[in-house]
Amino acid sequence: MQQSEIQQLLDKSFTDFSTFVGDLSDHRFIVSPEGKWSAGQQLDHLIRSAKPVNKALNMPRFFLRWFGKPARASRSFEEIREAYRHVLKNGAVSTRPYVPPVTEIEQRETLLKQFAQQKNRMIGLVGNWPEAELDRYQLPHPLLGKLTTREVLYFTIYHNYHHLHTLQLREKPEQPWPTQLERVIF
Repeated sequence: MQQSEIQQLLDKSFTDFSTFVGDLSDHRFIVSPEGKWSAGQQLDHLIRSAKPVNKALNMPRFFLRWFGKPARASRSFEEIREAYRHVLKNGAVSTRPYVPPVTEIEQRETLLKQFAQQKNRMIGLVGNWPEAELDRYQLPHPLLGKLTTREVLYFTIYHNYHHLHTLQLREKPEQPWPTQLERVIF
């Protein structure tokens, strides 16, 4: 996947998530019937996940050498997706810095603005990287180990969609919210 396609997919993944979360009712934004993270918490988690990526993308390449040189070629988007699915299937969970606090409805607009800022910053920063350098530097990932910069961007795209899909599964049109809530309580 080339840099321009990565930028387009980053834009789409952030936008699709924002649109979905922005259209949820206030109640659905702050509550989760399964006891999992609410939509607001997932939004906060994605912001927390994007910030270090943007920080790394903005660093002088010299400092990124601290993480070492990649020992292999960048894996494909599909390989990164499968590696992430594998660690989740084996019980991996988000590490402490990425665990969001409880969110309140008053935070929705602020969080959506922060998410859009992270998206715009990431897309702009990716544009400052020569294509070949996306494979020349690596960054640490808390669950997947060291990933090339290109792989981190693939992960970010998939990670946004992973959380979007999780929320979409909760919105079961054949079961209205009171029915779902009743099922969980009783």
